Amino acid sequence: MPYGIYKTDAHDPVSLLELNTLVSEAISNALPGTYWVRAETSDVRVNTSSGHCYLEFIDRDESSGQIAAKSRGTVWARTFQALKPYFEQETGQAFKSGLKVLVNVSVKFHELYGYSLHVHDIDPSYTLGDLAKKRKDIIRRLQEEGIFGLNKELPFPLLPQRIAVITSPTAAGYEDFTNQLLSGKEAFPFYVKLFPAIMQGEKTEQSVIDALDRLFPYADLFDVVVIIRGGGSASELSSFDSYPLAANCAQFPLPVITGIGHERDDTIVDMVAHTRMKTPTAVASFLIECMSREAGCLQELESRIHAEVTERIIREKAVLQMLVTRFPVMVTGHIERHRNRLHAMTAHLSTLPQWIRHRAENLDAISPRIRRAVHTALSKYETSVKGIRLHLRSACESVISSHRRKMELDEQYIKMASPEYILKRGYTLTVKDGKIVKRAADLSAGDEISVKFADGEKKGKII
Repeated sequence: MPYGIYKTDAHDPVSLLELNTLVSEAISNALPGTYWVRAETSDVRVNTSSGHCYLEFIDRDESSGQIAAKSRGTVWARTFQALKPYFEQETGQAFKSGLKVLVNVSVKFHELYGYSLHVHDIDPSYTLGDLAKKRKDIIRRLQEEGIFGLNKELPFPLLPQRIAVITSPTAAGYEDFTNQLLSGKEAFPFYVKLFPAIMQGEKTEQSVIDALDRLFPYADLFDVVVIIRGGGSASELSSFDSYPLAANCAQFPLPVITGIGHERDDTIVDMVAHTRMKTPTAVASFLIECMSREAGCLQELESRIHAEVTERIIREKAVLQMLVTRFPVMVTGHIERHRNRLHAMTAHLSTLPQWIRHRAENLDAISPRIRRAVHTALSKYETSVKGIRLHLRSACESVISSHRRKMELDEQYIKMASPEYILKRGYTLTVKDGKIVKRAADLSAGDEISVKFADGEKKGKII
């Protein structure tokens, strides 16, 4: 029926219900059937009692990113029960806000609830294409910023014993990890510290980043970081494909090991981590293997040392046995040589008195010459000593005068630099916990301080 037939004037008004009914009929007539629509999901929520899914579809301006169009959307419970698992299985993503989707909808206008789009079908391939593009964009951004491979470049510790674990304390994967790590046959000494985080849902990304921030000040106390979670659907892994979380993991100062518990393609966090394992149990086995490998090397080294020491003992024992055999012969030869030397010395001593008398006669002859030489040398020495004494006295007086002046200057400087002198000039000293405060940044609200003046001390609190 032509719309103009419903036009009225002030003498023939219609009710709001009648007007909305006309709008509903007009939309049904103008837009029959269904339409495939590209849009972004927003404000997705599911009514727990009815099972219906209510959301908003939005369209953004490509240049500004601002919302250019918006419409309410409804997925009735029966349709939602079929579409949700199908979509999540195909895309590996939860049906949530912020997804680019291609949906088949019919246009409806309800007299009470107004305009909305009713969803009948969804094409996962469209969302997959958008998700793949986002992943590529994130990976390219990490590579362009030079941080994609940073964590992989960190040296891996030979003995990864001190382990920081980021996961949910109630996750089955955490229990599997600790049981595998601490109850193995080798019983290696591991130290495990949990940094709790939410590992499922929309809060996962920020929760894991917060856990890394809490760990960062204590990074030097640990060897590796382990990020693990239990099993779950592929749709719950989208949080590990985010740029902020991947950037934090890539730049963390400790090697990051992931065991997110899935068999599908790696998440971006897996890609930037130092080592990627499939499950929490696999991470524990990897750490045990690292310890076992080094234990094997130590055992091999121990065996080599034992063999070399044994061989050395055998060689030294043979040398000792040889010496025991040859010792009597060596001693006999040594005694014989010294006996011959003694005989020679005895023969020489028999001529010693005659040699001594000859030397005494020579000394008597040269004694007068020695006395004259000594007297001449003493005269020259006394003259030199007098000159040296005068020179030393002059030099000492100069040095003493110089040092006395320096001491006076140092004393004056120490007095001027002393706290008492500074306080007398009108300055004050602020002390917190027994230490002088040098910067305002060292004080916080609530800190108790003591301010020293030349004539006393006052206490206070920072507001």
